[in-house]
Amino acid sequence: MVQQLAGILLPVFIVTGVGFAWSKLKMPLERDSVARLVMNIATPCLILDSVSKLTLPVAEFFMMLLSALALIAGSAVCGVIILKLARLPAHSFLPALTFGNAGNMGLPLCLFAFGEVGLGLGVTVYLVAVVTQFTLAPAIQDRLPPLQALAKTPAIYGSIVGVLLLSSGAQLPGWLDTAVGLLADIAIPLSLLMLGFCLAELRVKRVPLALGLGLARLILGLVVALIVAEALGLTGIARGVLILHGGMPTAVFSYLLSARYQRDPEDVAGVVLVSTLVSVVSLPFLVSYVLWTSQ
Repeated sequence: MVQQLAGILLPVFIVTGVGFAWSKLKMPLERDSVARLVMNIATPCLILDSVSKLTLPVAEFFMMLLSALALIAGSAVCGVIILKLARLPAHSFLPALTFGNAGNMGLPLCLFAFGEVGLGLGVTVYLVAVVTQFTLAPAIQDRLPPLQALAKTPAIYGSIVGVLLLSSGAQLPGWLDTAVGLLADIAIPLSLLMLGFCLAELRVKRVPLALGLGLARLILGLVVALIVAEALGLTGIARGVLILHGGMPTAVFSYLLSARYQRDPEDVAGVVLVSTLVSVVSLPFLVSYVLWTSQ
């Protein structure tokens, strides 16, 4: 089990650490350009490639979509309750409690833990997270029309093509499939590098607030995932993927969006940093649990 855990977690920690060290050494990196490359090209290709090649029945794919939606909705409801009790503004902190790091951490962990099937199901969860994050967060933080934000999210178009191919059994032309696959292959390593690079730049402004909300994110996400998995009768890899995503730390994009809309970005940065650091300790236990229950 120890060797299996090392094979799953160490690649994630090492590549993230390279990004962290790159920032600390003051090495040049066009962060915005790399982020746009990942979000606008590599990730849509990863979604298209993974969804279109899923070997699961279409019904199981849509069940995973429903499970992911229930996970995010449940986390949002719990987040509202926590923030009301703590007397903190939802427009600043609700995205940080609702959205786990499904892309930078969730996808590589699903791949290393469950292989290509795990990655395909993880991409399904990530797709729901992207759609809701880039519609709900702008609507909460800047009152932008959700459809306007959705139309500007390239992952949507990759997912549409992927679902059409999956449903029809069709395939892309060989040359295009190879090109999409090559671009998809850079999404995970670049995401991990960017995660480490961004973490190196974050600071904790108010430690008690960051620690409280960071722990709340990890706990509520995991509890909601367990409840959803039980309620919908998920088993095997699908159950493991959902629970793994539920236990993810706060998404880095929660900080980037809060900075964009000036919604307490320094405090949200603290939540991202603290939850990610705590997850270094919690992830071995979480991965061990999902491997054990998914057998």
